[in-house]
Amino acid sequence: MLLSELAQKELIQVEEGIRYGFLADTDLLFDRSSGAIIGFEIRDKTSKIPFLQKKEASKQYIPWSEIVLIGEHRILFGRTHFLDGAEFDE
Repeated sequence: MLLSELAQKELIQVEEGIRYGFLADTDLLFDRSSGAIIGFEIRDKTSKIPFLQKKEASKQYIPWSEIVLIGEHRILFGRTHFLDGAEFDE
């Protein structure tokens, strides 16, 4: 599967049915030493302009380990986690 095909898939949290937009609207998180995918950061949707987004807001991400199913049109996942500065470099 091509990355461009993945980017068009909608992200849905399974337990509550919450829609988080499309994978193309996230930022990829990866381990710099191994290159392994850690997950996908969910962008703040309050502003389309990155420098106007709230810096103090808690950032959420979808861990790769929480992905349950990659279907034809959707990606289903278990739950989101919160980023902390100690775990990831920006």
